[in-house]
Amino acid sequence: MVRVGIDVGGTGIQVGIIGEDKSILAEGSIPTRTDIPFEEQVQHIVSCVTETAASAGIPVDQIESVGAGIPGIANADGDVIKCTNMGWYHVPFRRVFQKYLNVPVLIDNDANVAALAESVAGVSAGTSSSVFITIGTGIGSGIIINGRIWNGFHGIGGELGHVTLCLDGEPCTCGNRGCLERYCSATALIRMAREAVAAHPDSQILAEAGGKFEKIEARSLIDAARKGDPAATEVYTRYISYLSQAIASVINLLDPEVIVIGGGVSKAGSFLMDAICREYPKYVIYNDQPMPQIKIAVLGAKAGIIGAAMLS
Repeated sequence: MVRVGIDVGGTGIQVGIIGEDKSILAEGSIPTRTDIPFEEQVQHIVSCVTETAASAGIPVDQIESVGAGIPGIANADGDVIKCTNMGWYHVPFRRVFQKYLNVPVLIDNDANVAALAESVAGVSAGTSSSVFITIGTGIGSGIIINGRIWNGFHGIGGELGHVTLCLDGEPCTCGNRGCLERYCSATALIRMAREAVAAHPDSQILAEAGGKFEKIEARSLIDAARKGDPAATEVYTRYISYLSQAIASVINLLDPEVIVIGGGVSKAGSFLMDAICREYPKYVIYNDQPMPQIKIAVLGAKAGIIGAAMLS
């Protein structure tokens, strides 16, 4: 028997056939379509699942279950409550999917399934509790307790990115102000980098972006800080402080065995991790006691389909 993982993204939907050893036996993908009715979207997904299974010589009666990770929230009945990227609001994903492929179907948030993937087949495998933080355009997070996803009583927990970090701070896309992702995401790093260049036009940050202000990315700032540029170093130090406060808050609240860092900013590797590990203990209340390991995620883009397949 095999399991199927579906990673629903804003531009593409990835499908993976996952073996009993958690290896990927076959993969398929289709473009995301938001210009067609919901049921037709689901039909395309089902077709991709059956075609991907067929490419690996696996009959559909060998599919034990199907899991889907979505950039939104779903309930225990398999209804998608809100998935803005797909235009799905209160739609019966499980019921419609099972009209075309009658197997058990489970759905969860994409950050939650990535957290689950790392805990069963990635860097936090073998632990019973971990928190996954993905640092990209926003901040995503997933909590694993006793080997299972914890997403709260109403299914909307684990939104670390929208914990208030700075009261009445930067406006957030969610409608609040001062959310953690306004200070700890790659988007936040870009904003702070551009502010630094506006104040210091001769900064190495601009050179790392090819001299084009609009091309400044998180990597531009990080590379300039690596080279010791004063303006970049000041911004990077401030960014690390924000991120370390976020990590310490997770530790103070949950005390997990491992905290896993993923997303684009994690590609900074040891330059990021060494700085975090020097800084975050300052904000941990019991910092004279053993603390969680901080590790970089290893599954990358595969985490979505592996974690979705492991939903149960």
